Amino acid sequence: MILKYKGKTKDVYSLSDNQVLLKFKDDVTGENGVFDPGANTVGLTIDGAGKSGLKMTKYFFEVLAQKNVLTHYVSADLNEVSMIVKEAVPFGKGLEVICRYRAVGSFLRRYGAYCTEGQKLDALVEVTIKDDERGDPTISDDTLAELGVLKREEYAVLKERTKEICHIIKDELAKKDLELYDIKLEFGRDKATDEIILIDEISGGNMRVYKGGVYISPLDLEKEFLG
Repeated sequence: MILKYKGKTKDVYSLSDNQVLLKFKDDVTGENGVFDPGANTVGLTIDGAGKSGLKMTKYFFEVLAQKNVLTHYVSADLNEVSMIVKEAVPFGKGLEVICRYRAVGSFLRRYGAYCTEGQKLDALVEVTIKDDERGDPTISDDTLAELGVLKREEYAVLKERTKEICHIIKDELAKKDLELYDIKLEFGRDKATDEIILIDEISGGNMRVYKGGVYISPLDLEKEFLG
């Protein structure tokens, strides 16, 4: 097992057979000691955050596997707080795909002149490029194609799969009277097959979830949803 690189919230190790091991850490993103899933820097360490994120991730990836959704998931070890996944090649230097069901967060900051806080959205899909220096800017399908990051037909696949996956996650949360407001996913190409697959994690740190109009923090969400 060879250390590939140290990430903000996970360390990545190379394994054999086009697989890698993700070791979840208790470091979380934020600023000035305040947790913020959308931040680009590690802001603090929360005891148990890594295991909490892995529990949620394991649950959702196994649900998606039952529905034959293509992902990088192979297995998870809660005791070791680690997950084995298929190695994937990112699009460009990495893309994040956001699916929005309500107007909150950066969407509200950008388009507040045209919507109200909490306004319902129809599974609106946005794509941002992973670029800490430039604040992870949003990018259009035309620009992705022009820059050679993603072909237009691949963007269509990405959008369709994002909606499919997010509806599954939204329905699962609704079983516990939890409402998904928005969620951030990542995709890549399976290194062995070149297929577009869902990668990274699916945890409270990637989504905004409310109950009765009250925001549920990521660690509380795991307890509420899986407890």
